[in-house]
Order: sequence, then C-alpha cells, then structure tokens
Amino acid sequence: MQSAASGWGNGLLGVIIFSGSLPATRVAVGGFSALFLTSARAVIAALIGIIVLGLLRQARPQRGDLASLTIVSLGVVVGFPLLTALALQHITSARSIVFIGLLPLATAIFAVLRGGERPKPLFWLFAVLGSATVAGFALSNGGAASLAGDLLMVAAIVLCGLGYAEGAALSRRLGGWQVISWALLLALPLMVPVAVWTLPPTWSGIGTPAWIGLAYVSVFSMFVGFIFWYRGLAIGGIARVGQLQQLQPFFGLALAGFLLHEPVAWSMIAATALVVVCVFFARRFA
Repeated sequence: MQSAASGWGNGLLGVIIFSGSLPATRVAVGGFSALFLTSARAVIAALIGIIVLGLLRQARPQRGDLASLTIVSLGVVVGFPLLTALALQHITSARSIVFIGLLPLATAIFAVLRGGERPKPLFWLFAVLGSATVAGFALSNGGAASLAGDLLMVAAIVLCGLGYAEGAALSRRLGGWQVISWALLLALPLMVPVAVWTLPPTWSGIGTPAWIGLAYVSVFSMFVGFIFWYRGLAIGGIARVGQLQQLQPFFGLALAGFLLHEPVAWSMIAATALVVVCVFFARRFA
C-alpha cells in the first residue's frame, strides 16, 4: 500500500512539473530556435546531472545498460524536446497539450514491449478510445490545425512514450534521477556542438519570457520532473501510473490560457475531458 501511494505521489508531482513544459517551450521558441532550445536545455540539465552524480559518487552504469540509456536519450532528451519545439512553431501550446492525451497509450504500449507488463483487455479498450478522441479532435479542427504541427506532436508522443517506459524499467535498478542523469550525459557530446552551432546571432532581442522558458524546460522539464516521474513509474507500474498523464492536459490548458492568454476553445476542453474519462477507466483495468 505504501509503495502504491509513493508511486502515485511521485508520478503526480512529475505530471504537475511536466504540465508547464509545453507552455514554457512555446514562450522559449519566441526567442530561440528549436535546435538551440533543444540542445541548450539538454546541456544545462546534463551539467546539473554531472554535478549531482559527482557529489553523490554514483557508480557508472553497466555496459548492458548502454542500449537502454541510448533509447532514453533519443526519446526524452533529444526527440520529444526537438519535435515539440518544432511543432510549437506551427500550433499553439493549448492545441499541442491536447496531444498529451496520447501519452498514456504510448507509454502503456511500450510498457508491454519494453517493461514486460500485461494490462487487462479492458485497459486497451479505454486507452484506444481516448486516443481516438484525440485523433478525431485533431482531424476535425481543420481551420486552426496545422498538419505539420500535428504530425510532429504525434511523433513526439511516440518517442516520449518509449523514453518513459524504457527509463522507468531501467530505474528499477539504477534509480530515477540516475537514469535521466546518465541519459543526459550520454547525449552531451552531441548536444554541445549543436548548441554552439545554433547560438543566436545576437542576444539583445531575446526577451525575459524566453529566458524564463529556457530555464524552466532545462531545470524542471529536463531534470527535476524525471526524478519524480521515473520513480513513480518504477514503483507503481509503468502502464498504471502512466495514466496520471490524464491530468496533464488540464494543468497545461490552464497554464496556456491564464499565463500565455492563448484562446482555449470549448472543443479543446471537451476533447480533453473525454480523454481523461477514457484514461481513468483504463487505469482501473491496468
């Protein structure tokens, strides 16, 4: 019982932190290019990870962990940040947040493929219904939609689900913050040259909101959030605790509406609410 409560508590904290990622990215791409934002956030988070690993004298991962850490790096260090940053150049953060409704399904699928979990058949029924709701909303909202932005978000969700499941499975042995720290360190040789190559030609035109967005996605989205999220998934079950992402659209839509003053259509709210209902029942049968 205590383990289950700890898993849900850590998972919820991770979801709350991640809910600010897309609005912060939306603000940050107003001052930085998508490539610079992706690489800079990874470099900053990696430096934090290196300091923590050194201070706590953590042993290096085994050679057999390298493949899993590479998948985590490609999924959550490079793939998801880059694809969402590119998508947010075409769509609003409020619209992109609706696609987060696909994350529980993607995470659950990879929990089976990579984590060895076996949810009940009814779990898949509600998970697929929730995903179909998101897809239907994206296809029906033609006037405000961007095909490029929507496809980039779908690709981002697939990579993120893979990175979540792979990292959570590895966290059972290495620990949550250790996994994200080593994954960041693994990506550092690639991210540093990209960050240098994509440096803004001038810093004078970059406003304070863009800097705040960069700071948030670097420290909280790229490092702190994963400490709680991977621990929650590892303790409580990847498919089960992964359904807590049903709350992320609500938190994210609220942030997009109140902090960025972006229009949040009733259709977005209705689609998100229906997704939440479907994922709630999916969680019960996980």
